[in-house]
Amino acid sequence: MTDALASEWLKLRSVRSTWYVLGVVAVTVPLAAFLARQGVDAWDGLPPARRAGFQGQAMEQALLPLVQLCLAVLAVLAITPEYATGMIRTSVTAVPRRSALLAAKAAVVAAISLTAGQVAVGAVFLACRAIVGDRPIPPGYTTGVSEEIPLVLASGLSVAVIALVALGLGAVMRSTAGAIVAVCVLLFVLPLAVNLLADPWNDRIASVLPSNLAAQLVDHPSAVGGLPPPGALAVLSAYVIVALGAGAVVLARRDA
Repeated sequence: MTDALASEWLKLRSVRSTWYVLGVVAVTVPLAAFLARQGVDAWDGLPPARRAGFQGQAMEQALLPLVQLCLAVLAVLAITPEYATGMIRTSVTAVPRRSALLAAKAAVVAAISLTAGQVAVGAVFLACRAIVGDRPIPPGYTTGVSEEIPLVLASGLSVAVIALVALGLGAVMRSTAGAIVAVCVLLFVLPLAVNLLADPWNDRIASVLPSNLAAQLVDHPSAVGGLPPPGALAVLSAYVIVALGAGAVVLARRDA
């Protein structure tokens, strides 16, 4: 297993796409700082009467879907190009236990995405808090730093969850474009579609969507949905188990 892990780590760090993806993730920090500066300038120019209606979403949450998508792309590229080039045959020859091969890919993707997610979300949070200072800009900057740390950590964890789901989708679909489109539907299309549903189904379905689970995991006041933290953790785990389980079954049963 150690050799498989080393091999998968070598594959990911030796391709340019990995560094391109991580570069885009890194760009979210100055982008967030720029947007926060713009928001602060707008806030400072408003009279007190108009500040109550000002909306300034926390940048770490506004840009979280972008970070999730970037690491999901990295996860998809950890497996689908091997099918496109035929290198998957070499991989399964080197690691005959296909479940072990997928597990090695999952471990490497999880480590990279968790690290990158936590660093990016944390850096955006700290940079924007420093820029905003003590301005009580609603709704994203009315709480203290210590109160937001659990949500920041949960958001970084959600990046790894989405990446592992994307890896499973890549193993099932064997198509880079198809897997990325599926992730985009999960992250962007479904949340919008759920808003069109009538009560109470919109809230019930929204509560189990990946985009809403991080806040429920730490019982944050901004959480959409009514899942308790253990329930949110169970749903997050289910996403990973189902996606990787399906990927393992397809990888084992289909010819490389």
